[in-house]
Amino acid sequence: MSASVMGARVKAKREALGFTQEAVARYLGFKDRQTLSAIETGERRISAEELVRFAEVLAVPLDYFTDPFLLAGEGAFSWRQSDVPTDRLNAYEHDAGRLIAFHRALGTELGQRPALIRPTLALTRASSFEAAEAAGERFAAECALGDVPSRRLAEVMERDLSILVLMVDAIRGVSGAACHLPELDAVLISRREVPGRRNYDTAHELFHVLTWDKMPPEHVEDSERPGRGRVEQLADNFAAAVLMPRAVLARFGPWADLDGAALADRLNAAGEALGVTSSALRWRLVAIGALPKAVAAAIDPALLRNNGVRGRVDPKPPLFSRAFAERLAAAIDAGRISARRAAGVLGVDVDDIEAICAAHGVAFELGV
Repeated sequence: MSASVMGARVKAKREALGFTQEAVARYLGFKDRQTLSAIETGERRISAEELVRFAEVLAVPLDYFTDPFLLAGEGAFSWRQSDVPTDRLNAYEHDAGRLIAFHRALGTELGQRPALIRPTLALTRASSFEAAEAAGERFAAECALGDVPSRRLAEVMERDLSILVLMVDAIRGVSGAACHLPELDAVLISRREVPGRRNYDTAHELFHVLTWDKMPPEHVEDSERPGRGRVEQLADNFAAAVLMPRAVLARFGPWADLDGAALADRLNAAGEALGVTSSALRWRLVAIGALPKAVAAAIDPALLRNNGVRGRVDPKPPLFSRAFAERLAAAIDAGRISARRAAGVLGVDVDDIEAICAAHGVAFELGV
């Protein structure tokens, strides 16, 4: 483990316990607080003897400092959730962090360096909603997302932007999250959601990843709360434009000559084709002036569908992602980790690893 990672873990646990640097430095026998400060910032390495004392003072096992499949004190999460108790969310954040740390650690083992240059959006809190929409339109065009942007969005994020996009079995109430680390960005999306919600959350979290340094999001976002903050509204406008660019929507129009059930039917059909919810499509059409607000508001909500046919159960997307599966298979094949150890970290059976890889088109067979 690098000095910076171990130092971050020391700081995270010290702060979680409410200890001051002065108190911990005194317990450890350091002459001054600056020694501990240098350790926490990664400027000074921890000796083996000091590591044992840190474990005693901070009441943690030694592997808290050395486990490569752990995130503690590094980066930050932003959660899209609704009514999830803090303790449950914190516990799930620990589990989600292990997935991201696992991917990062395997990359290190395989000699795969993180991206040198990370993309950003030239937007700030002072940017207008129209500017966020324009950025979304440009993103869809410049990344060649095509006639159905939702189909290629996650692939482009992983392949072209080096953003890890993981489909996960999140706890109830969590729909998605973004995670920002010094050398890696990740997006987690709940497989429980309908396709339109999954795609929208992916585009929404992409905005946070691309603007994190200038306007970091809140740690917890209530996705159902009215009157959400400006950063979240900017993210909403960006996401809608990415998934529903004007040029794409023009293929399904005109819209202004419809209302009531006829309008709902076309919204449902277009939403199904684009992988978005009918409701999101309705308000996107209002935003671009293709549908009067009064007409959109008058639609009976009972006529709108999230995606597809009522009563149909869409299959979940496969766990994790192609990039994740490729790195997992390569690390096991290279002997950098055992299949049993990998399965334990991922919370799956050993035999499931083959299925996970196959679902993403990654060739892999467990050794006999």
